[in-house]
Amino acid sequence: MATMESLIGLVNRIQRACTALGDYGGGDQAFSSLWDALPSVAVVGGQSSGKSSVLESIVGRDFLPRGSGIVTRRPLVLQLQKTEDGQEYAEFGHLPRRRFTDFALVRKEIQDETDRITGKTKQISPVPIHLSIYSPNVVNLTLIDLPGLTKVAVEGQPESIVQDIETMVRSYVEKPNCIILAISPANQDIATSDAIKLAREVDPSGERTFGVLTKLDLMDKGTNALDVLEGRSYRLQHPWVGIVNRSQAEINKNVDMIAARRKEREYFATSPDYGHLASKMGSEYLAKLLSRHLESVIKARIPSITSLINKSIDELESELDHLGRPIAVDAGAQLYTILELCRAFDKIFKEHLDGGRPGGDRIYGVFDNQLPAALRKLPFDRHLSVQNVRKIVSEADGYQPHLIAPEQGYRRLIEGSLNYFRGPAEASVDAVHFVLKELVRKSIAECQELKRFPTLQSTIAGAANESLERFREESKKTVVRLVDMESSYLTVDFFRRLPQEVEKAGNPGANPRENSPAAANIDRYAEGHFRRIGSNVSSYVNMVSDTLRNSIPKAVVYCQVKEAKQNLLNYFYTQIGKREGKQLADLLDEDPALMERRQQCAKRLELYKKARDEIDSVSWAR
Repeated sequence: MATMESLIGLVNRIQRACTALGDYGGGDQAFSSLWDALPSVAVVGGQSSGKSSVLESIVGRDFLPRGSGIVTRRPLVLQLQKTEDGQEYAEFGHLPRRRFTDFALVRKEIQDETDRITGKTKQISPVPIHLSIYSPNVVNLTLIDLPGLTKVAVEGQPESIVQDIETMVRSYVEKPNCIILAISPANQDIATSDAIKLAREVDPSGERTFGVLTKLDLMDKGTNALDVLEGRSYRLQHPWVGIVNRSQAEINKNVDMIAARRKEREYFATSPDYGHLASKMGSEYLAKLLSRHLESVIKARIPSITSLINKSIDELESELDHLGRPIAVDAGAQLYTILELCRAFDKIFKEHLDGGRPGGDRIYGVFDNQLPAALRKLPFDRHLSVQNVRKIVSEADGYQPHLIAPEQGYRRLIEGSLNYFRGPAEASVDAVHFVLKELVRKSIAECQELKRFPTLQSTIAGAANESLERFREESKKTVVRLVDMESSYLTVDFFRRLPQEVEKAGNPGANPRENSPAAANIDRYAEGHFRRIGSNVSSYVNMVSDTLRNSIPKAVVYCQVKEAKQNLLNYFYTQIGKREGKQLADLLDEDPALMERRQQCAKRLELYKKARDEIDSVSWAR
């Protein structure tokens, strides 16, 4: 069967390991804190209630700073570990390789470490100090000494100090796994106890609260605290424990704690008021009571602690998979890693284009919306107005007017109209280029494997964008060629219709004089004649517009989208194979924050697995 020492010792070891990693209920928030899941005892009381003396009585050593006003200005996480070899020493979490055998130096280090964060003022800090004490005179226990509750700020303290201290204390005692050790002085009315008031708020059932009554020997003569100790004044689920601390005179005389414990036992054994309770009074009894209770809580919590550890292990392993394993130093392995990362990026990029991820549909939007809208907005109405048609046709005729159809005028009108198509054609290329660049950016951001390597990210982005620029230039040349081809050779059928239209211009049923050559010549320079020319050119331009509306997207997809899918990083691949080992290593220069993150995850994973193994071994022994 698992012993009390093995269970509480196990929790202490896990808590010390958590402390070494900075995971103590306020460190890494990416995972549920193992520290918060482990039961511990928080010591709560008003200033000068005797908290420090209670802790020293439990430990059996003078080691805490003393003074008037607020002395405890940072939480002190005190882990007691019983030793069998008679050794007695202390270790601080911030000085892990230094053993303190002189407890006067422990007191000084607590004071110095407090001042390091808060300065030599009366300010407080929520950053805890972690102290482990190994001694044959202690029971396995974790205690957290918190700043004393107060009602007013004194000189040198901010006005918010009262609320700041209460908020800090609440952050510990509100946790369901926290056992509350509520310290109240016997020479004050229990109804005014700050510790009991706070404990009642966070633990109304009293299941987590142990009441401790100090300074019993300082009560007025003829009075006692039996109503409190026997639960008549304020009942808790657990029995009240009375404590008699050393007097100030004894502290000044350096009366050791072993002698103080003996005197405390004698006080209760010979007291006419408390003699019948002597076996359940004193600091030694309190330590054993807390240790037994802590053992029972740990036993009850083992399944939930194991569940949390397993969940955290899964989260950590998943996180490490995302972060990736350490990079090899061999140049061949580094090149292989770079190519694998490029392929991972390329896969995501293709998924965007093919519809597996969002974004590729924006290219279709360019062809289906932007290009047709741009074609409709071209200024053909102005270019083919009667005034402009008359001007261009007349200029094309020169000094000798056209005889039948103004062929040169038609050509100039058509060529001028077709030049307008260059703008929408090039704009479509640019729009698709912008979409492809954005998809490169998104693909790099979504490639988890690349997040480790900011230098490689920027290199791949640069190489991809250089390729996209080349594809854009080729695409622009192609779509402009399409427009130029339409201008360079006009469709013959269009011209063959022109003589028929001229012949139809005459009206067979009209007066013969109206069909005379003179009448036809006059009509040739009338508004209707130029309107017909403009209409004919407009029909031809619309025919070309329909053709380009279909051919421009094909050219863009062939020159840009298809090339991006097939050859986006081809040039980069040819260049990367020529690089030396140092250059490859530079590309795999990880973000320091990610390296630190991987190390922390690996250490925490090791801790959690070790904790699981230890819990399993203790569970099997039960």
